[in-house]
Amino acid sequence: MESAAARPRPVLTAGSVLPEDADRAALVARVHHPECDGPCVAAVRGEHVVDLTAVVPTVSDLLERDDAAALVREADGGHTWRLDELLGAPAGSHDVPHLLAPIDLQVIKAAGVTFARSLLERVIEERTGGDPAQAARVRARVRQVVGGALDGIRPGSPEADKAKELLVAEGLWSQYLEVGIGPDPEVFTKAPVMSAVGTGADIGVLGASVWNNPEPEVVLVVDSRGRVRGATLGNDVNLRDIEGRSALLLSRAKDNNASCAIGPFIRLLDDGFDLDTVRELDIDLRVDGMDGYVLHGSSSMREISRDILDLVTATHGPHHQYPDGFALFTGTLFTPTEDRQAPGAGFTHEYGDVVRISSPRLGALVNTVVPSEQATPWTFGVRALMRNLARRGVL
Repeated sequence: MESAAARPRPVLTAGSVLPEDADRAALVARVHHPECDGPCVAAVRGEHVVDLTAVVPTVSDLLERDDAAALVREADGGHTWRLDELLGAPAGSHDVPHLLAPIDLQVIKAAGVTFARSLLERVIEERTGGDPAQAARVRARVRQVVGGALDGIRPGSPEADKAKELLVAEGLWSQYLEVGIGPDPEVFTKAPVMSAVGTGADIGVLGASVWNNPEPEVVLVVDSRGRVRGATLGNDVNLRDIEGRSALLLSRAKDNNASCAIGPFIRLLDDGFDLDTVRELDIDLRVDGMDGYVLHGSSSMREISRDILDLVTATHGPHHQYPDGFALFTGTLFTPTEDRQAPGAGFTHEYGDVVRISSPRLGALVNTVVPSEQATPWTFGVRALMRNLARRGVL
C-alpha cells in the first residue's frame, strides 16, 4: 500500500447517508458530545438528531424496551444537532460533535462463510497460503472442480453431504467448506465491545497486510433475549493474506484498531421494516481510490446460505447468553477479484480509499482506509462510559 498522507475527506450530507424512506424509519444514532465529553443515545428525526440519553443511557438499554421504536419517534429529548453538522466533523476529532457507531455495550459477533461465492474465495485464500500471486491459478482450479455444485445447497442437508464427498475425492475439502455447507455456522467475536467506528471515521487495515478488501455486510442488532430489534450496515475488513496463512490467525486478521465499522444508524424493526425486509436487502459497495480507481460491487441477502434467524440461534441460546445484547455481522457475498496493482494479484486496498457501503433501506456507511497503526487510538471503553454516565447523572 502507499503511505498514508494528507488526503481530502469524503463529503457527507444527510441526503447521502439517510435511508431513502427515512421519514418512515425509526433510526437510532450515537453522538459524541464535547460538552459532556462522552456519547449520547440519539434519535434521527428528519435532518436533525435528538439526544435521548436522559431517557435511555445506552443503546443496549433502549433495545431492551418493547416501546423502543415509539420512544425513538416521539420521546422528548435534550440537545439537538443538525445531521449535516455531525457528518461534517473532522475524523477523529473530540472537540466537535460527530457520529459514532450506533451500538455501545453489545458484543460484536460475526458469521463467516455464509455465501457460496465468498466461500470459494476463502478456500482460495487457504490454498494459496495467503499469496495473492497464486490466486488466479488456484481460482481456476477450484472453479473447474466445484462448478455450480454448491449453488442452492442448504447447509447440513444430504445434498451438502454429497458435495462434501465430491470435494474430498478431488482433494479440495477445506475447513471453510465445513462451516459453509456443514451443519454448524462459523460465528466468532469480531471486535471488543465499544471498539467499532461509525460513518465518516477512518477504518483501519493492518500495515503488514498486502492482500485485503472490504466486507460489506448487514448487521443484526439483537437484545438480551435473542430478539432481533434492528439492522444496520457493517464493514468486517478482511486481511486475506494473513487469514489465508492460517485460520488460527483469524484474530490477527480481524481484530485491529478501527478495523470494524458499523452504521450509519440502527433501523429498528417495525410494521414497515421487518425481518422479511432484511432478508430481501440489497447491498452496494463502492471504493474510490485517490488515484481515480473505482470499484463497484453489489450483493443481495436473498443469496445467503443460512437464514438470518439460524445465525442468531447459533449465537444466542441455552449455550450462550448476552446480557447486554449483541451485534451480528451476517457475512458477505462480495469478494473482489479484479486486478488492481498487478496482473493476477486481484484487489487490495490503497491507503486513502473511500469505502461506501449502502442499502436503500439502511442508508450509507462511509469510511476512509488508513493503517490501523495510524487510526485514532481507541481509548473510550466500558469503564470510561460508566464513569461518564454516572458523572452526568443519567444512570
